[in-house]
Amino acid sequence: MDVQRISEMEEYLNECTEATAGLCAQLDRMEACREQMTRLFAYYGTEAWYEDRAGELPEGISAGVLSEDLVYDQIVSVRDAAIRMLELATDILKNRI
Repeated sequence: MDVQRISEMEEYLNECTEATAGLCAQLDRMEACREQMTRLFAYYGTEAWYEDRAGELPEGISAGVLSEDLVYDQIVSVRDAAIRMLELATDILKNRI
């Protein structure tokens, strides 16, 4: 019996269990806001978006959604995250881990 190896593997188990639980929680969160993302991304660059940008906003209203960069960066981030998920899932399934 190798107590050191058992302890090491127990650490691996705990870390993997925590990482998997965290990933599942984040996936649940992404699924929950999927319709919001779809609506936001569909709004970006539309005639309505341009009309909203042309208007004068009341003081204190947050309007990052009207910037070109913030929404675009979010679209790219979601796409990049989806690619990473696919690559990780493919690797896990191919290597059976």
